[in-house]
Amino acid sequence: MSTLTALARRYDHVLLDLDGCVWVGDEPTPGAVETILALREAGMGVAFVTNDGRHAGEDYVQKLWRLGFRASVEEVVTVGGAIQYLLAETGRWRSAHVVGAASMHRHVADAGLHIVNGRDVPAPDVVVVAAHDDFDYGELRDAVQAVLAGAELVCAGRDAVFPMPGGPWPGTGAVVAAVEAATGVRAVNAGKPAAQPFLTALDRLGADPADPRALVVGDRLDSDAEGARAAGLDGAIVLTGATSEAEARAAEPAPVAIAASLADLLLAR
Repeated sequence: MSTLTALARRYDHVLLDLDGCVWVGDEPTPGAVETILALREAGMGVAFVTNDGRHAGEDYVQKLWRLGFRASVEEVVTVGGAIQYLLAETGRWRSAHVVGAASMHRHVADAGLHIVNGRDVPAPDVVVVAAHDDFDYGELRDAVQAVLAGAELVCAGRDAVFPMPGGPWPGTGAVVAAVEAATGVRAVNAGKPAAQPFLTALDRLGADPADPRALVVGDRLDSDAEGARAAGLDGAIVLTGATSEAEARAAEPAPVAIAASLADLLLAR
């Protein structure tokens, strides 16, 4: 059995970002498989919280298993789930135009909204924006027109890019920035750094709301570290993704820890 670092032993639960923290593209980050196994062997709660709205929770579970990790659907909190919660709880929205993958369309429909993409109907109540692999100019045009006609704007995060082996790919932040620039409307962000995805993860893990003893680990200051702070949790940064060591050390407030990788952060060598 691998030994956890003193930092890891201060917590009962660890909430992990995926892109740039657990994996980059289709490769686990160095030592990540061993590290997450060690967390489980120590009896710690593990959850995965992602701003990538391209896939459903089941897809992430399949990828985790394929790369050598154990995971259940309940342990994966996607930004699609966060958007579904926001849409359902808000209550005033009945129709939506959706920029996003099929999984995002399902989340919006499951929130009880009627999706009106491509239909000659009055402006929808809300436009939901999440980057996806088949995004095109027509989607951007229709989203802009709907917002200019009075629809409210919700996005699945503000990450401008996410790490891939060949270099960064544009994220939802790049797409929603275009809609905001064209309309002058600021989107409501349902993804990280909003607190709700982390609070959902804690609820699924059965953490004590008054004293969750949870650590958030990610590769981004603007979504992972800021999101941890919004949720009242400690946040640590790993350097396998979007943030450099200089950026992490200059951050205010400072992360509770900075490490080269997830394994260096949590696994005693």
